[in-house]
Amino acid sequence: MNSLTAPDTIVSDTKDWTWVLTRPCPDCGFDASAHAVADLPRLLHDTAMVWSQALRGADVAILPGAGTWSPLEYACHVRDVHQIFADRVRSVLDQDIPTFSGWDQDRAADEPSYAEQEPSWMSN
Repeated sequence: MNSLTAPDTIVSDTKDWTWVLTRPCPDCGFDASAHAVADLPRLLHDTAMVWSQALRGADVAILPGAGTWSPLEYACHVRDVHQIFADRVRSVLDQDIPTFSGWDQDRAADEPSYAEQEPSWMSN
């Protein structure tokens, strides 16, 4: 465990997150239906800049409360989601009938541990 991380247990998330395509997220306010595909490059850039700044904070690895990931863990998750979708887009472009394997987000958070990632390499 990262020395900055408070001991805590994150409960596995079994939520079907596809609902974010049809209504705004009450936690962060993102509304996917308000954006066109052409907005994607700008949105990716802008969120990368926000994460880059967030990862420079001294408390980046500290859990803000029970059952909530640290900013570092969320940043790692966002990084992995972007990688999964980049791989899937490549498959769609390269294959006539692409197939997509499932992604276990909880396992991804544990192996390697998001909490033990080095934030400095992600913010460069």
